[in-house]
This record gives sequence, C-alpha cells and structure tokens, in this order.
Amino acid sequence: MKHAVMNNENRSSNIGEPTVRITRARAKALGSSSGLPPLHPSAKQNARHVLGGNLKRAASDNNNLAENSAACPQPKKRAVLKDVTNIKCDNLYINCINAARGQIVGCQPRKGSLQKKEKVAPARFVQNSKVPGDRRADLVGEMKKIEVEEIQEVSPAANLTIEPTKVNARYMGTAVRSSTEADSSVPMISPSDREDGMLRVKRENLDDRGITDIDSKHKDPLMCSLYADDIYSNLYARQVDRRPVADYMEKLQRDITHGMRGILIDWLVEVSEEYRLVPDTLYLTVNLIDRFLSENYIEKQKLQLLGVTCMLIASKYEEICAPRVEEFCFITDNTYTKEEVVQMESRILNYIEFQVSVPTTKKFLRRFIQAAQVSYKVPSVELEFLANYLAELSLTNYSFLKFLPSLIAASAVFLARWTLDQSDHPWNPTLEHYTRHKFSELKTAVLELQELQQNTTKCMVNAIREKYKQSKFKRVSDLRSSKPVEALF
Repeated sequence: MKHAVMNNENRSSNIGEPTVRITRARAKALGSSSGLPPLHPSAKQNARHVLGGNLKRAASDNNNLAENSAACPQPKKRAVLKDVTNIKCDNLYINCINAARGQIVGCQPRKGSLQKKEKVAPARFVQNSKVPGDRRADLVGEMKKIEVEEIQEVSPAANLTIEPTKVNARYMGTAVRSSTEADSSVPMISPSDREDGMLRVKRENLDDRGITDIDSKHKDPLMCSLYADDIYSNLYARQVDRRPVADYMEKLQRDITHGMRGILIDWLVEVSEEYRLVPDTLYLTVNLIDRFLSENYIEKQKLQLLGVTCMLIASKYEEICAPRVEEFCFITDNTYTKEEVVQMESRILNYIEFQVSVPTTKKFLRRFIQAAQVSYKVPSVELEFLANYLAELSLTNYSFLKFLPSLIAASAVFLARWTLDQSDHPWNPTLEHYTRHKFSELKTAVLELQELQQNTTKCMVNAIREKYKQSKFKRVSDLRSSKPVEALF
C-alpha cells in the first residue's frame, strides 16, 4: 500500500514528465533527434504496459474499477438456445429451432466414425402457459412444417408419412398440443398391450368362424401360446422334408421284411419301458430307423444293431439322462460290442447330416389332443391315453409310412373320440382348424387304424397292447367302438 501511494504522489507532482519507460532504443532515438519522447506511446508498447500493470494493480485503481463496473454493468452471457422461461417473442420457437439446427450442422463427424443412416430430430419443448392463445396454433403449424422438412432432409428415399406429433411422442415422450387438442394425447403402447391386442383380434376372428381358441390362456409361459402357430407352421413344413421313403422295402431292402421291422420296433417298445424313456424317444427312434433304411442296404444280422443305435441317438437328444452305450450292448445280450455301436452311430449321423430334430407324430398329437378337449368341461384322460395308444400302434405297421405324421395324429384323435362317444360327430371346426386336415382326408388312415385296433388275435406284436392294458393307462387297449366308423364317411 505504501508503494502504491508513493507512486500516486510522484505521478501527481511530475505531471509534465513522460510516464513511459525509456528503453535503449528510445534513448538512442532521443539522442539523435534531441527531442522528447512522444506523449502517446505505440499501441504495442501500451498493450504490453497494460498487461504488465494488470499483474500488480494499485488499490485506487481497483476501487475505480469497481465503481466503473457498478455504474456500467456488463451484459450477461446467455446460452445458445437462450432462456425462454420469461421471454415472450413472436419468433421464439423458430429461433430455438434455428439455434439447435446450427449446433447440429456445426458438429461434423470425425473421419472413420460410423455414421447412422437415420437421425432423430432434436427435442423441442414449448410451454403453452408462456405462449399466447392466439399464437399457439401458429406455432404448432410452423412446427409441423419444419418437422416434415427435416424428416424429408434426413431420409429423402424413405417416403415416410408420419405425423410430427406422433414422432415426438414416440422418441421424446412429449407432444406439443394445440388449443383444440388440449385434452387429447398419443397413447404409448407397451409390448404386453400389443400382445394382448393381437390375441384379442385373433380370438375375435376365430369366434366368427365358430372356432374355440385353445391359446386363450396366454399368461402361462409354458404354453408358448404367442408362438404356437408359428412353431407348428414350421413343423408342418419340415415333416415333408425329413420323412422316410414309403416303399423302401420293395425298392432297396431284400434281406429284411415288414414283419422283421415290426418285431424290432415291438422289442424297442419293451426297451423303452425298461429304461423308462419318454415317448418322444420311441417315435424319434423309429423315424431314424426308417430314414436310414430308405437309402442304405442292411443285412438282417445288423438290424438289431441299427435299432439300438438309433435309440441311443434318440436318447441323447430327448432324454435328460440317456442310457450309456454299455447298457444298450447289455440289452442285446452282448451280441454287439461297444465299438460296433459307436461305429454304427457315426455312420447314421453322417448319413442324416446330424438332422435329428424331426416333427414326429407325438409332437402333433399333443396339440391335437388339446384342441379335442376344449369342448369338454373336464379334460378326458381316457381320450388322451386312447389317442396315444392308437398312434403308437401305427409305429409297428409298415403301411403307415405313406401317411404324414400330422395326418396320423389327427386320425388317432378322430378314432379315439368316436370310440369313447358315438352320439356326436368326432370332427368339428376347431379340430379342422388346428389339425389343418379336413374330415374327408382322414378316411383311409382312420380305417386302417380301426383295423389295427380290432385285430387282437392275428397280430404278433403285443408290446404296445400290453403296455396300455395297465391300470395307469386306464386299460384303453381293451376299448372298442360299438358302431363302425366307416358309416361316418
């Protein structure tokens, strides 16, 4: 402080003296011209002096600066979009849009960065309480025009026709509403609501045709009701591609007969009961046997080896705990070694190209039984067991290879309903819709199934009949229809 006061006093006493620092260059210039230094120094030196003086400013200078700043306040810096809360301007909304657009245009993407094909328009917020009522409609109209132009600029080849307010509601969650649309809002549709709407429309279409919706209990995730139609559409297409040749016995196989095949499958039924395998394993085993025999010649000494190997592959695919290779060798009384089974397994898998997933009769039968029991107040256990019994009878008969698995499943349900109740027709629009087979298409398969059902003395394979004579299956193998089913056709 003392030095600052002394400097002020010295300056006030020596008013006429130059206040500029005399350097060597200036002294040399003074000596040559014999004159005084200029009263106003150059701009460069003045700026240097000012910068140097700012580092150590006197107290009086600080006070004067404070007084001057109080008398002339500096303008407050604002953001690019400005504060729109307390300002009323006719072109307020347009200015905000232009400012935001200038920011987006000014930011160029770096080289090598991924550029998105589509851009979302920036968020726009308009407070209706701060905008006059007569001007609000004009702002909404201008906003719609600008948003349509921006959408066309971003994706000119898309040819999108989207309402601007819906775009804002979808991406920003906020929609600008005019005075006439003050009470209306754009609903936000959640995935669950969309699924419920789709199921509701589907159910209404089915009710118009007299079809009962079996997927109405869509809240149960184990039913997969939302995807059931798509799943079975895929199964219907694949059952044609991965089916065996219907007459391979006559064309290729000369050492085995229809009876040998039936005896093999009847023995495999006993094996599946011994190891408590699921029914899907048995159906897949028979499918693998027929697919391999369709294009591969085999001797009758290797037929049992083919059967146990196909059951081994099916068990690995369907079972949680599949039996070991040694167990299948033991079940054949060690007729085949482990090396022979493994070698046959490799041969089968290479032939089918590891396409083990096959739509068998059992897969269709589950859904058809569910459709058949919709009209019942209480689910019929006898109907389910009898339909499964008739479908398994078709496995042992070589002549059923000419039918599709879905047709065999539909015929088994048809005959089971007729066996249990002859008072009503066994086919209805619900079954026709879900099985995708008309009543007239089932005639041949139903008649052959009924012949197998009634033929109890001449048949040499009885493992399936003995299996369904058990009390846990309600002894459905003993049931017969009192009226012939042929009268229905």
